[in-house]
Amino acid sequence: MNVRERFKAVMNFEAPDQLPAMEWISWWDKTIERWRSEGLPCELSREDTLRWFGLDVNEWIWLHSRTTIARPQDRARSQGVIDSEDDYERLVAPVLAAKPDINKEQFSRIAAAQKRGDVVVWLQLDGFFWFPREIFGVEKHLFAFFDQPEFMHRMNNDLCHYNLACLETVLEILTPDVMTFAEDLSYNHGPMLSRKLFDEFITPYYQQIIPLAKERGIIPMIDTDGNVTKVIPWLQAAGIEGCLPLERMAGVDVAELRRCYPTWRMIGGFDKTVTHFGEDAIRKEFERLLPVMKTGGYIPSTDHQTPPDVSLKTFGDYVRLLKKYCRTT
Repeated sequence: MNVRERFKAVMNFEAPDQLPAMEWISWWDKTIERWRSEGLPCELSREDTLRWFGLDVNEWIWLHSRTTIARPQDRARSQGVIDSEDDYERLVAPVLAAKPDINKEQFSRIAAAQKRGDVVVWLQLDGFFWFPREIFGVEKHLFAFFDQPEFMHRMNNDLCHYNLACLETVLEILTPDVMTFAEDLSYNHGPMLSRKLFDEFITPYYQQIIPLAKERGIIPMIDTDGNVTKVIPWLQAAGIEGCLPLERMAGVDVAELRRCYPTWRMIGGFDKTVTHFGEDAIRKEFERLLPVMKTGGYIPSTDHQTPPDVSLKTFGDYVRLLKKYCRTT
């Protein structure tokens, strides 16, 4: 089986010859700096770095508008982009109304590799909690649910139309294997909003996009840090079918999630904070995950970006053990 066949099989709770050995996300810049100082070739792209380590390749396409939204100078990211609806009209609305700009040559190359089964294609879109927070700023965003509900809906409606345009543009060239909404709506103690607010401000927009994805066989998932446990029923009701990265330090237990939600798809779950302790600690962590790996619907990977306290050699040990455990299922 090739990597794409394995990915599809395990995500459909079937039995591949082995699990994909994947690293779903890029690495911290400081981590890459350290590895380059220890022998990682400097010219490698993210995908070429995966190949250098011998990992399976997922082509990660994140289509978002934020790179073209002008942030006022000397303004921290946590403070957002706007102070008023006038700012939104001037800085944000025109960007969301524009046709998504993609590199058709790059996407055609990815489509060819996907057709050969060499890569899994992963589309990520800004979600309806994440994007308003980036625009309002952290504190103003949380108040906006109550103080500016019409504006919140207007922003998410604009984002929904933009995301639909992104998906439709991508589908003209290739069909992603999985689509994630970037949300980060949970932290260590659970979600940062109530079920009522989630159902009012987020679910309606998911439900305009997810059916189109499912019609094309794309698996809809959510990328949210922190403890997602309480949120899973909300996500399932909205049409989401899985999540990542399943952060262990936030209290996420993949075995408990599998027990409570047997059809829930999962990627991640390996506690990145133990990696730097070396081979014995890495092996112990894989032993913790192994029973869930055998249930299907789960691909082990780091539960967020590998930190810079992990040496190039130690990450190589992690990859070697990951591939070994992926063959034992």
